This record gives sequence, C-alpha cells and structure tokens, in this order.
Amino acid sequence: MSLTDHLDPRALKATSVKSDGPGAPAEEPASLKITAASADPKMFMLPWEKPLATWPQELLVNLPRGISRHIVRFVKVGDEIYAMKEITRTVAEREYELLRQLQKLDLPTVQPIAVVTGRHDAEGEPLEAILVTKHLRFSMPYRALFARTLRPDTAERLIDALAVLMVRLHLAGFYWGDVSLSNVLFLRDADAFSACLVDAETGDLQVELTMGQREYDIDLARTNIIGELMDLSSGELLPPDVDEIEVGNRLVDRYHALWSALTDTDQFSPDEMWKIEKRVNRLNDLGFDVDELEMNTTEDGKRVLVRPRVVDAGYANRKLLRLTGLDVQENQARRLLNDLDAYRASTWREGEDLEIVATDWMREVFEPTVRMIPPEYRSQIEPAQFFHEVLDHRWFMAEKAGHDVPMGVAVQSYVQDILPKQRLDSKTMAELNAEADSGVVDERSTYDTDSGEDYNPEMDQDAAVWAQ
Repeated sequence: MSLTDHLDPRALKATSVKSDGPGAPAEEPASLKITAASADPKMFMLPWEKPLATWPQELLVNLPRGISRHIVRFVKVGDEIYAMKEITRTVAEREYELLRQLQKLDLPTVQPIAVVTGRHDAEGEPLEAILVTKHLRFSMPYRALFARTLRPDTAERLIDALAVLMVRLHLAGFYWGDVSLSNVLFLRDADAFSACLVDAETGDLQVELTMGQREYDIDLARTNIIGELMDLSSGELLPPDVDEIEVGNRLVDRYHALWSALTDTDQFSPDEMWKIEKRVNRLNDLGFDVDELEMNTTEDGKRVLVRPRVVDAGYANRKLLRLTGLDVQENQARRLLNDLDAYRASTWREGEDLEIVATDWMREVFEPTVRMIPPEYRSQIEPAQFFHEVLDHRWFMAEKAGHDVPMGVAVQSYVQDILPKQRLDSKTMAELNAEADSGVVDERSTYDTDSGEDYNPEMDQDAAVWAQ
C-alpha cells in the first residue's frame, strides 16, 4: 500500500488528471486537450494557438499581477475572469492536480479551472501548456498593497495572515517548498488580512509532514520575506521604520505560537476540567473550530491529557453563515456577529432566538447599508468589508462630533470622502504589471509582439476590482 492510499479520500478523488511521476516521459498530446472543472463552452473559443503574451487586448483584463517566473494574464471568459499561466505540461498538470486536491480539503487556494495541453501555433510548432485558475475577487498581490498608503503595521498584518495559511496547509499535510509573499494573494478581512495560496508548483500533499519539512518551509519563508521586504524598501514602498529582519522573525514566532496552540497536549487534574472549555474557547478566538478532542488519563489517574484531534479554520464564518447566509472572511464575520449582538441588546431581545434576531438584523441593518454602495464600486469592495469600514468611520465621526451619528450619514460620508481614495491610478497599475513581468524567465524573443504588456484604458473597467 502506497503512502498516497492514506490521504484523505476527498483529495484522492479530486481530479481525473494525474501528473507524470519523476522521470516519466513527457508525451505531449498531438492535438488540443482541455481538462476543465468548468463546463463553460467559451473556453474552447480562446486563441490557444497563440502564445499567451500575444493574446489580443480585447480579451484581457487589466488587474495587478504578482511577480512570477512565467507569463500570466487575466482573461475575461463570459462573465468570469480567469488567470492564465503559461508553463510546461508536466508542471501545469501537477499544479492543477494539487490545487484540486487542496480545494477538496477546503483549504484557502485559488480555484483551478482547467489545464490546457497539446497547444500548437499556426505552423504546427508546440506551445507550452496553460494552467487556468479563477481570479479571486477583491484579492491583491502584496506589491499592489504597498503601492498605496496603508497603515504602518501592514507588513506585520500580512505576516500574521501568512502564518495562519502556513499552519493550515501544514496541518493538512501540504509541503509548500517555495513560501513567499509573491506566491500568496491577500484579502482584506476587517482590520486584518487573510491569505490564499496562488502558486503550488513546488508543493506536495502528504499524509503528515515531519518537523524537518515544516521547519524548512518556515526558514525558507523567513529568508524570502526578508528579501521581498528589502526589495520594497529599495523601491521606497515600505515605511522607513519597518525592520525587514524583525518582520521575517515575526513569521517564525507567529507560526510556532499558532502551531503550539493547535496541537499541544494540555495536562489537567480531574478537578480542573473547566480548563478544557477554556482551551476550546481560546482556539475559537484564534478562528479555529474544534471538531474532536482526544482525552486520556495518565496511568495513576491523577492527570487528564487533552489534545484537539481535528481543528479547522472558520469558526466565526460558519456561525455567521448559519445565522444569515453570509459567507465572509473570519474577522469580517466576527465584526458582523458583534454588531448583531449589539443590535440584539439595543432592541431588548436577549431572550429571543438568535436566528430570528439575525433575520431582522439583516433586513433592518446590514442590507440597507450595503445597498448604499454606489454601482461603480460594487465590483470593488466586499459588502462585509464595506460594512466593517463604515462602522469604523461612523465611530470616528461620533467621537469627533461628541454624539451618535446615524448609519445613513456615516455611509454617505464614507462613500464621499474615503472610498475614492482606495483606487490606484492607471500609471501606478501599469508600473506594477511591468515590474511583475520583469521576473518572467520564459523565452519571448520569438514572439511577434508583446501585446498585453501596455496599459489600455479601454479595458480598465474591471481594473479596480482588487482595490479594496
């Protein structure tokens, strides 16, 4: 029985694509082959016979791209935006397979859509394969974050999000092998960020990681992050008071603290069983839900050993989803639940079923607020993030005025004074993407044109999707 036979059945059955093993011959399909998790027929109408760098601009969407070794473009397919990455067949199939497995395990990764192989140009010459993933709405690469004015502690908050992502992946048995800020997309999550894996080229899914594998990922992450932050500093994008080495060390500390909180075995005496609830509450506060606890007594019966056997992220998210149907980030969910509790108290309904109160809160508070998002901004900011930021803005307005401020007034003020400042101008967007392309190592000297490199204002209607 192979080691893979012990993997979670969800991962084993994730895809029909099985990448070649080490040393296997790389046999290219004789004709175009698309293996897709999407049934969109428009996929077949794309110009697969052209190198990705030469695709016509009317197909492209100008969104900020992270630094990559490969050519990457955002392409509009029907109502969806897909990220296309041009890579070798074996790497494309392997990454598609890994991403499908991680998605089946409910881990935070970009959604794989298709792997396209057997591409040939008009003269019959073979072209590299393309991995297709779905664009993660409202997400942004780390360099785009620093291209606008942010809080001084942004670097620390990104590191905290990356530490959580690493722990979740490691708990599931995923060895990353190339941890860096460049291989992650970030989402605003109330006052924090959440991180999503975007590049799994070097990864490997195993039953369980050894300490050595985890420590290698951590050390590599620290080294890469320090280098990336130093690069930001040289480009004057990093606040001058940020210590790059200290931020890199923070990742190590945050990772170990979170890993310990999730996996350590606690010892209690039989009359201290209340500490079990305290341990579970602590994990909930960290955003993790405990599915099962393993409890054993020592041979002398004087101590109880307690260890969480299965932990999963999204405690507040699942609670809010159950109450309201809203599927949001963890810290956003916590903020919305707090406002729901405040609404429940202010309407003197503590004794009423929370599900009923939540229905009224949605109808009377949340929905009227998010309906005030101007149409031109509805593709740019998540409703939950908008609601959170309006609450913050309302609090500052009330503090300045010395009295409470109506929600409608706070929304109007936020939309007028704060929201427009979140956008990047076209010049900065073009500079970011030119810098992203500077890291490409693919051979492009044979291409007739570098179409798609320059910024085109006519294709910018979706360009600010990421901005919030």
